[in-house]
Amino acid sequence: MCRIPVLNPATGEELCTVSSSSEDDVNTAIQNAHEVFESGIWSRAPALIRAKVLSKLARILEEHLPRLAAVETLQTGRTIREMNAQLGRLPEWLDYFAAVLRTHQSFVAPTQGKLLNYVERVPLGVVAQITPFNHPLLIALKKIAPALAAGNSVIVKPSELAPITVLEFAEMAQASGLPEGVLSILPGRGHATGKHIVLNSLVRKVDITAGTQTGRALGSIVGANLATYTAELGGKAPIVVFDDADIESAINGVAFASFVASGQTCVSGARILVHGSIYDEFMRHFLQKVQSIRRRMGNPSNPKSTMGTVISMHHLKRIDNMVKEASKTASILAGGKPMTGISELDGFDFSRGSFYPPTVLDNVEITDEIWQEEVFGPVVVIKRFETEAEGVALANACKYGLGAGIWTQDLSRAHRVAAEIQSGLCWVNTHHRNDPSSPWGGMKESGIGRENGLEAFEAYTQSKSTIVNISTMEETRKNDDWFADTDEVRRYG
Repeated sequence: MCRIPVLNPATGEELCTVSSSSEDDVNTAIQNAHEVFESGIWSRAPALIRAKVLSKLARILEEHLPRLAAVETLQTGRTIREMNAQLGRLPEWLDYFAAVLRTHQSFVAPTQGKLLNYVERVPLGVVAQITPFNHPLLIALKKIAPALAAGNSVIVKPSELAPITVLEFAEMAQASGLPEGVLSILPGRGHATGKHIVLNSLVRKVDITAGTQTGRALGSIVGANLATYTAELGGKAPIVVFDDADIESAINGVAFASFVASGQTCVSGARILVHGSIYDEFMRHFLQKVQSIRRRMGNPSNPKSTMGTVISMHHLKRIDNMVKEASKTASILAGGKPMTGISELDGFDFSRGSFYPPTVLDNVEITDEIWQEEVFGPVVVIKRFETEAEGVALANACKYGLGAGIWTQDLSRAHRVAAEIQSGLCWVNTHHRNDPSSPWGGMKESGIGRENGLEAFEAYTQSKSTIVNISTMEETRKNDDWFADTDEVRRYG
């Protein structure tokens, strides 16, 4: 059996190894999940029972959050301050979908005639989820919670770069009373294990967070199996800073949007558009903020450290190559090369890990790769605009449409511009806000479908329409004999 090493990207040290699931492992797990689904032990369990299990799981998860946050920092290189904040909210997803189960109602359709037509939501069957390295447990929970709530059997393939916390969560799920076989974690590499999962015809839905190229490749397989598909893919979020924005708030907000998680989020502020009348002032203060972040980088496990690593040396090289290529025509105003040397904050040796500083470029054309393609690192491009229409046009001048941000104190402009920007998520005077009730997904090449909210729950179900004839038997005999020897119309349709 092949084993995959999991490395600490801050030091290059091996944290552990995990078994890579083979094709036989995948097919066995999916077959077992299908049999569990067919048994009805979870799929037909009363909504109240499923809600109680999810609520108990939320409480178990709460007890383990400090340790899980520390593990997330070790396997991703993200700072402990980020992981403490992010993981602290994860139980909300379980609690929310437990509440959905307690409140979600079927309905009676207004069908013609003496018919009672009630419509229910029923689970799909075996569903597969492929999750990324950047928010290992958060993104997994965003997918797992609605899928379990709906009554499905769930197969999860976490990123081979950061699988530990998802594996530990599965143990907590079993402790909460979730029947064995309802949730299975299959570690492995995407091109092998992930592909084997998606190819299996028993899988009735696939939900992935990945790059757009991967999304297209897997989507074609899902379509061939006539399964349903949710895909949260790439992004290149614009942030439009208007001339009436509060400068201090905008600078802090843009810095957070751009450099939290070392820029490794699909909604990371990557294209910063600043009105010409405030451009010089904004840039002066923004570059000071960037230098402050850089000076206070250190050991990701240090609560005072501002920004961590990117996920691996492979990703570090890709980021560096993109910046080097861009620098042939663009100007690098901050950062621009991998970090070495010793941290001013705590003496940590940057050369041991995959550290890249917050990087700012200007003089970029909208046709340049650095403008159009996702870097997935702490790299932003800056461009000035003069009119509202130009700002909107620049924001939309990209194939992606996941997240966007607007900074303005003009309420009318905020609503007007938000409506015109082509993105599934648009924040005004804030960024990266997320909630289990708030739909999350993209337009254009940023994917299809939505996570979170009732949309996610319903996407893990299908409608079942039951039509009951409530006529008297005499009426039924009279009206439903379609082939009676008469010209009289016997029924409505």
